[in-house]
Amino acid sequence: MVTKYQNYINGKWVHPASDRHFEVINPFNQEVIAECAKSSKEDTKEAIEAARTSFDKGTWSEKLAGERASIIWKLADLVEKNKERLATLESKNQGKTIKYARDSDLPTIIDNLRFFAGVCRNLEGKSASEYSGMGTSMIKREPIGVVSAVVPWNYPLYIAVWKLAPALAAGNSVVIKPASYTPLTLLEFAKLAGEAGIPKGVLNVITGEGHVVGAEMATNSKVDMITFTGDTETGKKVLEMSSHTVKKVVLELGGKAPMVVLPDADLGMVSEGSVVGACLNAGQDCTAVTRVYVQEKQHNQLVKMMVNVAKRFKLGNQLDEKTDMGPLMSEKQRERVESYVKLGLDQGAKLECGGSRPKGKLYEKGFFIEPAIFSNVSQNMKICQEEIFGPVISVIKYKTVDEAIKKANDVKYGLASSVYGTNVSDCMQVAKKLDFGTVWINEHGVLASEMPHGGFKQSGFGKELSMYGLDEYTRIKHVYIDLTKLNRRPWHYTVYGKP
Repeated sequence: MVTKYQNYINGKWVHPASDRHFEVINPFNQEVIAECAKSSKEDTKEAIEAARTSFDKGTWSEKLAGERASIIWKLADLVEKNKERLATLESKNQGKTIKYARDSDLPTIIDNLRFFAGVCRNLEGKSASEYSGMGTSMIKREPIGVVSAVVPWNYPLYIAVWKLAPALAAGNSVVIKPASYTPLTLLEFAKLAGEAGIPKGVLNVITGEGHVVGAEMATNSKVDMITFTGDTETGKKVLEMSSHTVKKVVLELGGKAPMVVLPDADLGMVSEGSVVGACLNAGQDCTAVTRVYVQEKQHNQLVKMMVNVAKRFKLGNQLDEKTDMGPLMSEKQRERVESYVKLGLDQGAKLECGGSRPKGKLYEKGFFIEPAIFSNVSQNMKICQEEIFGPVISVIKYKTVDEAIKKANDVKYGLASSVYGTNVSDCMQVAKKLDFGTVWINEHGVLASEMPHGGFKQSGFGKELSMYGLDEYTRIKHVYIDLTKLNRRPWHYTVYGKP
């Protein structure tokens, strides 16, 4: 029997006003695994009103930091208790391998919750200088209010918790919309949040179409902040819509991550790191390796080694422990990747392997595509410049390291990058010149709860994770304290004279 989910609003499961639902499928076999509420503008307003009321009443925002910390920690314990179930559901719904969902995503989600449960006790302001003995100031950090959050389909629960954990730790109330392709784990998470003790109206999960639900979340005057992760073009629309109410915006958008291979790098390490970094989650990752810059004398050797690694990847049912890469999220996404493979060929790049649909009964219904490696790629090709969001790697030659850095920076994105080399000092010099929010050295893709993540240029602005991420969900208030006697003149009389 197919599970039918409703919206989670004000601590209850609420039917959409239209009573309409949409189907959610498994991308491996297109089997319908659930139905979710197709929400309207009115449904969205109801969720926002619940969040607004809960915040204004202080049911969560005025709790002591220690109380919030205890509840968030309990939520982490419940997620850990349900780890296998959530990982299986995430894998089944999104297409990522069960071993990746269970051994990477869920442990990170649990760690994020516990990290922010701890640091919310350290959300401190500071004192400022005294004013000639007449007064002093405090600078306070307070919750922003109602936060609307929109999360993508590539890491449904993972990125949701990136937003929820700091938002809740800071004392905000939240309305969050999962992607229509992948809403299931966030809806299950809402059940656990209620069980953990998150008060009614503090966490609201609403499903539906972005141009309806997301648009209302971006424009509604009762929302104080919107945080969005997704493609750059949609991010621009969110920024434009939110400008009418001048709400705070945090955007984590597209990427086109380069890997700069220095001449002394271990090519074995590079070949493994680049292909794995490109194919995790079937390349549906804004930090995935997409461009590999290698010294021209090493180009052919590295390409050969990368092809050997790619051909070892086992494609199949994402719930099979032996599978290395599952299907793409949808037929639409596969067609997008295929169109870029064709563009690469049309513009003169050489397809060394992959880029086709695998043959065999196992793959008949799934949205599979083989990892693609292009060689002899030039900087102006679309496969080098535009985000593909699939397992496609471009290998590009360079003559000098300065040329490699210039080419690595020569895209509109600035999210993540990496450098491989034996001499750490040389790697650090390159890292300094790379115009990306994250630079990894001799690794690609490592994230930690205590380290910030966020991009430059058209990859957006604001930070996820770390104390910097917690700060995004607060506002700064200046409080002045008069230290003079009541019958003394105000300080500005002394400084400027009586008006």
